[in-house]
Amino acid sequence: MNIGQTAAAWNVSAKMIRYYESIELIPAAARSEAGYRVYSQTEVNTLRFIHRARELGFSMDDVRRLLALWQDESRTSAEVKAIALECIEELQNRTARLQALRESLLHLAARCNGDDRPQWPILDDLSGEGGKYALLH
Repeated sequence: MNIGQTAAAWNVSAKMIRYYESIELIPAAARSEAGYRVYSQTEVNTLRFIHRARELGFSMDDVRRLLALWQDESRTSAEVKAIALECIEELQNRTARLQALRESLLHLAARCNGDDRPQWPILDDLSGEGGKYALLH
């Protein structure tokens, strides 16, 4: 498969595939006589693995570790589970941070009159003049 076909098959951009090559997450592709990248089924499978891992929220470092384990037949399930549990913890932390941001914005929006006056608490908060409207931390 060429890079365009590979990218379309996994709904990623050709630029992302080239990036994965540049950081050596996947090996450099073979080239056709015309100089186009050509991907083997093994490379396509690796891209599928990377794509799915990224969809599940694994960081690039985690993906690299998981790829190494995937390719290591002597791996243990404990090693894979540990990475998954680390990812779950990070997702929970991110979720908590996003929830706190949501609550802060709801708090500020509730204090906005929504009329023709120019005052709006979030603008004051962003400028550091929030005082009584400061974001909750």
